[in-house]
Amino acid sequence: MSTAVLKAESADGTLIAYERRGSGPALVLVGGALCTAAADAPLAELLAPHFSVFTYDRRGRGASGDTAPYAVRREIEDLAAVIGAAGGHATVHGVSSGAALALRAAAAGLPITRLSLYEPPFETDPAAAQGNTEDVGRMTALLAQGRRGDALAAFLTATGMPEEAVAGLRPLPAWSGMEALAHTLAYDHEVMGDGMVPTALLASVTARVMVVDGGASPTGMRDAARAVATALPHGRHRTLTGQTHEVAPHVLAPTLVRFFAE
Repeated sequence: MSTAVLKAESADGTLIAYERRGSGPALVLVGGALCTAAADAPLAELLAPHFSVFTYDRRGRGASGDTAPYAVRREIEDLAAVIGAAGGHATVHGVSSGAALALRAAAAGLPITRLSLYEPPFETDPAAAQGNTEDVGRMTALLAQGRRGDALAAFLTATGMPEEAVAGLRPLPAWSGMEALAHTLAYDHEVMGDGMVPTALLASVTARVMVVDGGASPTGMRDAARAVATALPHGRHRTLTGQTHEVAPHVLAPTLVRFFAE
C-alpha cells in the first residue's frame, strides 16, 4: 500500500515527515535506533484495518529535518506535532529506544491515551549500564571525528553483533542507509539517560501501559521490561514466546490490537 509523505511542524520549526494508513482511532508508532517510518511500515499495514496508523521519521532521519542543538525535549515536541496531526490525542507504541522516548513523552504530559512498549533497552544492573556508557563514549568520539561508518560498527558490535558479521555488512547496499542515520545514535543515547530503569519518571506516567518482551530475548532485556512494567502505576507485562528484540510484526500486531481495544 503506497502512502503520501506528509509534514508536521515541530515547536522549533523542524518539519517532521509522517505517513498515515487506515482509519479509526489514532495510533502513532515510534521507531528505535536506526529506524525510519519505512521500518515500521510492515507493522503499520497489519494495524491499519483497526486504526489510523501514523509512522514518522524521527528528527534527523529520512525526510525529517534536524535543527541543532539536539535536545530530548525537541523529540518530545516532534511526537507532540505528529499527535497533533493525528487529531490531538493518540495511543502510542514505541520500540526499543523509541519506547524510552514514548515513556518520556507520556511523563511530560503529552495526550497519550494508552501506551505500548516493546523492550525499552534500560538496564537493571548498574555495572551493565556503566558498560553501555563506555560503549556510547567510544561511539560518540567516532561521530565527533566524522567517522560515521566506524561509529555504526561500534554500535552494532556493542549490541552483540559479532565483528565478522559487522564486517560482512559493510559492503552491502543497506550499510549506506544505516550510515546516513548514524549521527542519530547519539540522540538515542540522550533519550536513554543514564541507561538505568528511570523509576521516578515512570511513577509519573498516568496512562495504562503494556510492556512487551520476547521470550527468546536476552535475560537483561527481559528483566528490564518487567522492571519498567512494575514501576509504572498502571503497567502490565506480556511476553511473546519465541520472539527476540527483532519482533515479527505478525506476532506483535494481534497483541497490540487487543490491548488498544480494551
